[in-house]
Amino acid sequence: DRFVLSKGHAAPALYSALARKGFFDAKELKTLRKIGSKLQGHPNMNDLPGIDMSTGSLGQGISAAVGMALAGKLDNKSYRTFAVLGDGELEEGQVWEAAMAAAHYKLDNLTIFVDSNGLQIDGDVTNVMNPRPIDKKFEAFGWNVLIIDGHNYEEIIDAIEKARNTKNMPTCIIANTIKGKGVSFMENEAAWHGTAPSKEQCAKALKELGGQE
Repeated sequence: DRFVLSKGHAAPALYSALARKGFFDAKELKTLRKIGSKLQGHPNMNDLPGIDMSTGSLGQGISAAVGMALAGKLDNKSYRTFAVLGDGELEEGQVWEAAMAAAHYKLDNLTIFVDSNGLQIDGDVTNVMNPRPIDKKFEAFGWNVLIIDGHNYEEIIDAIEKARNTKNMPTCIIANTIKGKGVSFMENEAAWHGTAPSKEQCAKALKELGGQE
């Protein structure tokens, strides 16, 4: 399968998953965003194994995913293509051009997740450039739409299976989430979109999440 992290700023989560799957030594995670590191602020397919597409410019990732899915159809390949977008990213017009193309070519091998937490770096998405109602818009563009609790693993897995069984149309899974969930001082705070915690804040966050300091 192919995976495109269209909201490339969430790269640390992808890096962690890749390290756990053995694509590179987990010790490299400590080099995040340092000069010379393979783990830059956005995924770079030229430097790091396991990255299917370099992303960072919001709106472009879904276009690449549509291209991958269409290529799979034309080449009679069995792989599926997945992409993750942010709800603030939906403010980019390119997203909707890609959405229209995906429906036109009946790309049932394409599934996207929209991380719908209502916040972007500049604040509430409805105040910046309101993309809602997200479900009705994707439905109008010819997509199969599913709405889930983005923090519920069972719902995520079930939605992926439903997408796999949907024919002749792509699937958009709207995952309702809470930004900074599980960390008392981060929840629903747009300021943490691109802010690194101090050592003390990191220790407190890890404790609240049940992890190791």
